[in-house]
Amino acid sequence: MDDQTEISSTTPSDGFHDAEEEEYREEKHAKSLMDEEGDFFEREADAKAPDYGSILDLVGGAEDALERHRSTLPRTEEPHLLDFTDPEPEPSSTSKPEPEAVKPAPICAFGGATAKPEEKEEKTSVTPSKSKSCCSLVDLLYWRDLPRTGVVFGASLLLLLSLSACSIISVISYMTLALLSVTISFRIYKGILQAVQKSEDGHPFKMYLDKDVGISSELAHKYGDTALVHFNSLIKELRRLFLVEDLVDSLKFAVLMWILTYVGALFNGLTILILGLIGAFSWPVIYEKHQAQIDHYYGLVNKQVKDVLAKIQAKIPGAKPKTE
Repeated sequence: MDDQTEISSTTPSDGFHDAEEEEYREEKHAKSLMDEEGDFFEREADAKAPDYGSILDLVGGAEDALERHRSTLPRTEEPHLLDFTDPEPEPSSTSKPEPEAVKPAPICAFGGATAKPEEKEEKTSVTPSKSKSCCSLVDLLYWRDLPRTGVVFGASLLLLLSLSACSIISVISYMTLALLSVTISFRIYKGILQAVQKSEDGHPFKMYLDKDVGISSELAHKYGDTALVHFNSLIKELRRLFLVEDLVDSLKFAVLMWILTYVGALFNGLTILILGLIGAFSWPVIYEKHQAQIDHYYGLVNKQVKDVLAKIQAKIPGAKPKTE
């Protein structure tokens, strides 16, 4: 009985000690985990912290290398990089610069001073649009662009020949019908092709429909002013010729009109225009190939004409030759 009593009395105390020991082990394990976590965060903080000592060592080494490089360079070639010091102000010189001597304008053979190069350049300057149009016209007349010149020359010649054979109303009507037949046929062909291929290419002439073909007011004023200047000069010249301001010029004009009466009896206006068109597209090429011979014969004819005019002026009372 006593032994059983002892066993029953000691059994609860052993269970209590086991529970305390288990709780102590759990607390110890949790504390060790917390210590490990703290050591881990400390190591990461130390790894992320910048090493100021190494940075200062690198900066010092760079400064030493820069100083050695500066010492090896000549005095005049010292670099200004990384030099943040304010530059010394240059001493202001009190002496005024001497003015340049004005060169006199060169005197030409006729006693007048020649124009300055700047003024000459301003007078001879040509606008880009005007020079471009002149160059395109020259290229057209000299057959330097064969397809373009051929199209322009052929279309112009065909138009003039059609006007010589038919009336202007018939020519305009036939040309309009021919152009409409081409455009309508092309439009129908493109529509059928798009329906068969099930494509959406749009209108075949969309590029030309969206293009602005109107004449701007600036362009109209420009060409209007130019035409007005030429018209006024023509009116003044006709007034001078008809009112016999210069007798010789009026006589020349009369002879020209007398010759044109014979020309009008042989040709009409359209024939003259056709001959002029052919001459405009053929004469520049011929002159370019045979320039020396043409200039020689032209000089001889010009000299003979001047001699004849001088004799006529000498016989006409009151007619004085012009001073060249």
